[in-house]
Amino acid sequence: MSGNDELISKLNGETSKIAWSELQKFYAQGLVVAVERPLDLITTAATFSQDDKVQVQQWLDGKQVYAVEDEQAQAWCQRDAMLWGVVVAPFVLVQELAASEH
Repeated sequence: MSGNDELISKLNGETSKIAWSELQKFYAQGLVVAVERPLDLITTAATFSQDDKVQVQQWLDGKQVYAVEDEQAQAWCQRDAMLWGVVVAPFVLVQELAASEH
């Protein structure tokens, strides 16, 4: 198994469903990063973990990855949204569950 495969496997094992209410303290610290579909949360987390600044910047520029802002946070709070989450210190990367994943 290659180093990247090991990292993907490790991150996959650390990914879980989490309610937005459990993430609010991280949001208040500016540490919650949203990952838009069709990006894969685990692959994105691996890219963050490997500090691939060029790829991350492309995602940021394309608004595929972004720091969660107040409007999004309020919408998730109102319905206590369930999200996929994974920690890539110091950040918590999140992605909304697809309808089939609820």
